Amino acid sequence: MSTIRIDRQASHWTIKLDRADKLNALSAELVEALLAAFADAARQHVPLVTLQGEGRCFSAGFDMTDVETQSEGDLLLRFVRIETLLQTIASSPCFTIALAHGGNFGAGVDLIAACNLRVAAPGATFRMPGLKFGLVLGTARFARIVGQHAAERILESAMTFDAERAHALGFIEHIAPREEYADVVGEALARLKEIPPASRALLYRALDAETPDIDLAALVRSAAEPGIHARIAAYRDAASRTSDGRHGKSSFD
Repeated sequence: MSTIRIDRQASHWTIKLDRADKLNALSAELVEALLAAFADAARQHVPLVTLQGEGRCFSAGFDMTDVETQSEGDLLLRFVRIETLLQTIASSPCFTIALAHGGNFGAGVDLIAACNLRVAAPGATFRMPGLKFGLVLGTARFARIVGQHAAERILESAMTFDAERAHALGFIEHIAPREEYADVVGEALARLKEIPPASRALLYRALDAETPDIDLAALVRSAAEPGIHARIAAYRDAASRTSDGRHGKSSFD
């Protein structure tokens, strides 16, 4: 079963996460499908790629289905592949737009952060609880966007912040209802025509603040610390006692 759907138009591609029954949680298969799609878009010199999610939200983060049956080495590889995906999107020659809605968690929020333009529908929310169980994924990129102080306050408390707060922080650049997403894409396409592609590539290279090796090393150190299963289990147990069970076992609540 396909985990993504791609609408390939001459002007741009739309990639939709297509696991609505799992709140578009990032399974290993979904991550690999996205990696392949972005590699294909780069090879074909697609000028713009949008990321959207089917169903109730953009993405509920790391897929926790059957995590108990996976070895710690398997989990480490999955986290590394997610970090690889984030870096692939962040360094893509395609202009990337995240069009988010609903309640978004963990690696799903990191996926949004990796895009050039980040747009949210009214009512969208965001939460990044990874540090609750010792995982450092996308942390530096988030801090570069919102600033170190704001990142510290949000990440250390794993607080939920809404679209308005995200906009105030600069994490979300526009708040637009989903029926206006086509207008957002049209405006981005017009903006891309203002300077030649080669000049835009030079601009991005000059402004590039990505630290891929450092970010990957931080992720590996955190995920490779023995006891990731126990830390995840303890976090999920604590979350289950205080949450309303909205996301079951599909993601980091």
